[in-house]
Amino acid sequence: MNLTSLLLLVLSNIEKYLAAVSSYILSVIVKADCGFYFLEQVNSKQGGSPCKEKHVVLLSPVGRIEISGCELGVHEIKLPKISVLPAGAESSVSCEVSPGEQELPEPLQQCTAWLRAYFSEPGGTEGLPVPALHHPLLLRDSFTRQVLWTLLNDVKFGEAVSYKQLADLAGHRGAARAVGGAMSSNPIPIIIPCHRVIRSNGDSGNYGGGQLLKEWLLSHEKLQKEKLQKKMQEEKLKKEKLAHP
Repeated sequence: MNLTSLLLLVLSNIEKYLAAVSSYILSVIVKADCGFYFLEQVNSKQGGSPCKEKHVVLLSPVGRIEISGCELGVHEIKLPKISVLPAGAESSVSCEVSPGEQELPEPLQQCTAWLRAYFSEPGGTEGLPVPALHHPLLLRDSFTRQVLWTLLNDVKFGEAVSYKQLADLAGHRGAARAVGGAMSSNPIPIIIPCHRVIRSNGDSGNYGGGQLLKEWLLSHEKLQKEKLQKKMQEEKLKKEKLAHP
């Protein structure tokens, strides 16, 4: 590891630590309905006014996904740890939120809508807004923020890049190890798709939600991308036939 890579790796770990201690949280349970929970919090961040944070649980094909955020944006997405892969990587309609979804701030409504489309109708995510993001790591200029935004903007559904390739995309050649540290700090998995970053030898590599979940997400995207491409090809042939009967 060269000196630049070592310094970037140390900085990414410092950023992760600062994000963990940059706020204190006073929690009050507001509502709990049929396995779908709201948690309202006062979240005071250094150098800023307090956030009124709410939590929501999305019941997805891979388990319970916990989402937190406020009126300004999504704070964090917590993935379940799975020990057994869900059956297949097909799109699923079993991705539900509570009927009280309208009580959530707009960024959380957009986040749950985006994630439901991701699991149930992946082609629909392109027509949906990415919710505003409001985690400390994503608000201040840093190596981790730059890498995560590069990943969000440049690595699309069904694609995969190596840690080295992502380092190059972000303008930090030779910083593959530091990119790995940035991926482990990602507070908004799936939407910021750190599961699409794999090892140069093709192995899936580490993941906050566990290797099984990472492999499922990659398989899900590959299968759905193939289906979307097939559908587009069929529609193209249909139009050509209509144009030239």
